Amino acid sequence: MSALEAGHVRPAARSGPRFGTGLLVQTGVLLALFALWEASTRLGLAHPFLLPPLSDVLVRLYQDAIGGAVFVDLGLTLYRALTGFLIAAALGIPLGILMARTKFFGWFFEPLISIGFPMPKVAFVPIFILWFDIYDTSKIIMVVFSCFFPIVMATHAGTKNVDKWPLWSARALGTKESRLLWEVILPLASPQILTGLQIALPVGMITTVVTEMLMGGRGVGGAMIQAGRFADSVGVFAGIIEIALLGMLVIRGLELIRARLLIWHPEARH
Repeated sequence: MSALEAGHVRPAARSGPRFGTGLLVQTGVLLALFALWEASTRLGLAHPFLLPPLSDVLVRLYQDAIGGAVFVDLGLTLYRALTGFLIAAALGIPLGILMARTKFFGWFFEPLISIGFPMPKVAFVPIFILWFDIYDTSKIIMVVFSCFFPIVMATHAGTKNVDKWPLWSARALGTKESRLLWEVILPLASPQILTGLQIALPVGMITTVVTEMLMGGRGVGGAMIQAGRFADSVGVFAGIIEIALLGMLVIRGLELIRARLLIWHPEARH
């Protein structure tokens, strides 16, 4: 037990300083960028309409937060993005496993996934508006459509590339085929599946904002378009900061979930 405990303690001790240093570096870079932004406008290097001062943008964010508009827009954008992402994960992960484990599903779906993956999903916005509506339904379906393909591709690759030796060993030890998927295949494929989820989540956030811009209504994207129509550049940049903060929080949250789920994996020691 002492060796096992030491194996868990040492990586944490090594990763702590690196994590702290990385956080300080990232904070320093952001502060330098914000200072450059403010100085370039105040010194007349950039037109205040094209690049409003950061202080004005922060004041607008504060005013919108006091009025509650920021939380409504962020909540709607987050709801649409996460709902579509979770639906895509619920559909894409089983399909990717079936494609890797069943010849018929692989034969039937691989050409469709290969064609659909590189296609620009935004081109389907007019079709989804005609089929559904301009409200949450079409926006969420657009997010599902955008997130679905990277999740399927990552799950298929992770499941198909599972090393044969653990499978042979599990079968030799008497593991039934019905339990092989849960006890061997999914744990070994989970790093790549989670990587696909980490790729799909930012795609879903981008798709949500773009569809809100195109379809209108409440949400961060809709608020930015509304501000742009009234030549309110401060409101547009406030929306950009809102999206950046929301995306950072969501992506960091998924990274923490990955670290928790893969605590047994060698990558947790680095």
